[in-house]
Amino acid sequence: MNKLLKYLGFWPPFFASGIKVRLVGLLEDEFEVSMPLRFYNKNYVGSHYGGSLYSMCDPFYMLILMEKLGKEYLVWDKAANIKFKKPGKGLVKAHFQIPDSRVEEIIKLVSIEGKTEPIFEIEVKDERGDTVAFVEKTLWVKKKNAIR
Repeated sequence: MNKLLKYLGFWPPFFASGIKVRLVGLLEDEFEVSMPLRFYNKNYVGSHYGGSLYSMCDPFYMLILMEKLGKEYLVWDKAANIKFKKPGKGLVKAHFQIPDSRVEEIIKLVSIEGKTEPIFEIEVKDERGDTVAFVEKTLWVKKKNAIR
């Protein structure tokens, strides 16, 4: 994951929006993502562009879960929803982590049902700690080479 993290800052949607990724977990499974308000990521009314707010949340749950489950599982993004709570001004941040207990729950569901579609929720917060946007991500998980 660390190798991936090294290049994530150059991924065009992140680089073009000024999104920064910082590893905060010792096990390389916890991230803080931030984005300052700049002229190139503002919308018409001077707040953060909604697409950039979503971009900063897009890949992390899938990447973390892929790493935690290993190569014997398929993990895909299935759906996403973003709800804007207030205009984003200044620096905004989001914190991503999947507890081991949730990973174990996902493994159990896949073993019973053949696949699962876990939902993860994240809040994008401003410097005061107020929620700017609420993002819901649905993933699709299945064991590779499963008969079902």
